[in-house]
Amino acid sequence: MSMNEPQKTLKIEENVPLAPLTTFKIGGAARFFVRAEAEEQVTEAFNFAEEHGFDLFVLGGGSNVLVADEGFDGLVLQIALKGITVKENLVTARAGEDWDEFAAFCVERNLAGVECLSGIPGSVGGTPVQNVGAYGQEVSETITDVRVFDRKSKEILQLSSADCKFAYRTSIFNSTDKNRFIVLAVTYALTPDGAPKIVYKDLREFFGDRRPSLLETRDAVREIRAGKAMLVRQGGADANSAGSFFKNPIVENEKFEHIAATARSFGVENVPCFKADERSVKIPAAWLIEQSGFQKGYLKGSAGLSTRHTLALTNRGGATAHEILELKSEIQAKVKEKFGVELVPEPVFVGF
Repeated sequence: MSMNEPQKTLKIEENVPLAPLTTFKIGGAARFFVRAEAEEQVTEAFNFAEEHGFDLFVLGGGSNVLVADEGFDGLVLQIALKGITVKENLVTARAGEDWDEFAAFCVERNLAGVECLSGIPGSVGGTPVQNVGAYGQEVSETITDVRVFDRKSKEILQLSSADCKFAYRTSIFNSTDKNRFIVLAVTYALTPDGAPKIVYKDLREFFGDRRPSLLETRDAVREIRAGKAMLVRQGGADANSAGSFFKNPIVENEKFEHIAATARSFGVENVPCFKADERSVKIPAAWLIEQSGFQKGYLKGSAGLSTRHTLALTNRGGATAHEILELKSEIQAKVKEKFGVELVPEPVFVGF
């Protein structure tokens, strides 16, 4: 697939419903809407919004957003840039490519580095923003460059991996330079004929002593994700969600001791955790949620927790954004009250 730019004129639509473009299937309409299939459409849409003083929201695969019931009173720019090029071990995908299809593309060519990230909803352009990670692998391990439109200088730039300042679920794109850059393409340095990364507990248990192929690893990850109702395009009662709704909190060792003591006080001896660095550990948010009194399938109006995984908030049919936020706040309050931990949401809130 080549990356030659088709010449396309800008088509601005009005009052376009946003709910169908998100995995939550929630939210009102965009006052103005542009689907960009070429880079010049991205810059033209930005210029249109700037000239008219409209807020601009950039929409990718819609897997990590919650849109307000009132919609978005500005311009929504959907990134639909397509194309993948391979140059030896460097694979460049444009931002609108489906992420799981891209992972399959790499695995089929025996390129290691993204196999554990199979089955995740969304598009390529979203992966550097929150440094997408799962099952012991993060995109920051393989990203070499991110091609962006800089809304500040109005130029197209190439940012290196170091420029992106990747950390756990973080980059400049969602922290220090939030809303400054629009991702156009991402380049990954993969390992030809490389071994899959089998470090995560679920994967180690799945394979035991056997050394799986990249394809077997991808299939296993998708199977495990399906078991947790976290697989892209899975369907079923838990399908309409934004995946993991809260980040796994990282706490300092001293704070962890306090949490462990709290857990012992109600008869739980071991708090699951992963070492983040010398001074801190990561605790599964799902464990904190369950220990705070929430079970799988918990319902609050038409919003609920997934029947398979307490980390996913779901639209059970006709849920409003307001109901999702009420459930979010209830969970945050109970976890804070019991453990003194502030759970931070992962999705982007649009139009609130």
